[in-house]
Amino acid sequence: MPYRSLALPLAVAYALLVVYASTYPFTGWRWPPGAALADLLVVPWLPWRGWFDDLSNLLGYTPLGALIFVAAVRGTGTRWQATMAVIWALALPAAMSYSLEVMQQLIPQRVPSARDLTLNVCGAALGTLVAALLWHWGALQAWQRLQERWFVADSASGMALLLLWPVALLMPQPLPLGLGQVFEPLHRAALAVLEGVTWAQPISLMIAPLAAAQPLAPISEALATASGLLAPSLLAVAITRGVFRRWVMVALMAIAALATQTLSTAINFSPDYALAWIGHTTASALSLAVLTALVLSVSNTRAVYAVALVVVTLHVVLVSQAPLDPYRVANLQAWEQGRFIRFHGLAQWVGWLWPYACMAWLLARLTRRR
Repeated sequence: MPYRSLALPLAVAYALLVVYASTYPFTGWRWPPGAALADLLVVPWLPWRGWFDDLSNLLGYTPLGALIFVAAVRGTGTRWQATMAVIWALALPAAMSYSLEVMQQLIPQRVPSARDLTLNVCGAALGTLVAALLWHWGALQAWQRLQERWFVADSASGMALLLLWPVALLMPQPLPLGLGQVFEPLHRAALAVLEGVTWAQPISLMIAPLAAAQPLAPISEALATASGLLAPSLLAVAITRGVFRRWVMVALMAIAALATQTLSTAINFSPDYALAWIGHTTASALSLAVLTALVLSVSNTRAVYAVALVVVTLHVVLVSQAPLDPYRVANLQAWEQGRFIRFHGLAQWVGWLWPYACMAWLLARLTRRR
């Protein structure tokens, strides 16, 4: 099967996250009073902005420009393909940024600005320039050759999932490496929708106690943590060639888990407590996950797919039963009210959806024809 560019699924995922950040908080949509359609198509220039907002608008579109260029040039493309890739890498982010700035005029909490649009386009141009230089120097071609040696064909989407996994771990979690806890936000959303609806009061009273989960048993916490590392490790094993390379990938996933979870704890609590999440039970669970992944590295790819699907499903079930941590709730509120509100939303959505995206990917691989 042909090798597909890893940049394409990453560009799509990153574009969706940019749309999320640009349209947050999704409430209060209204047509500005007295404004015609032609008035909305003109984005005003607002010179007053802080340095943090300017830097965010500049750097926020830099990866998007680079990813679109890499996806369009396809590593070993000709100079003509590189020229067309530059055009796509500039035109698509510019069109998306302009559309989002126009859309922000319908959201009272957002302030559209041609200044933001200009910074977005400059950021995409900066990313395109960096990617074009890497292509000119042969770095992208070298990466493609490395990808062909290390990873199986049609593994780009799986590699994209692995790269998004550390992002998901940056948000406060109910358990170490615990992802996919969508029950709590869905429960809150359902109660908010039913609030004030007279005929739905019995339903509200029935589902209100569902959030009062009991603490997990120590063995369940250990299994949740172990499956939190084992699932991405098996995903890495499934897309990697050769037993030795698979062992290297398992080691890299363990290092990424330790580094990202420690960084997340330091950000959400304090650098003094960065390693507080590593207890005896957690260390044993991580060791079990690494050992299991190493053993399964000698199995065929289809068997790894099946085991990984079971592991991800088990992880989602266990994490959904974990109770809310009051310290985690306080930290989530701090994220939501601070200047990192947009990054909070991005990391939170990745954390919610990553296990389910992984399950869909594994199911697609298991059900397709050999």
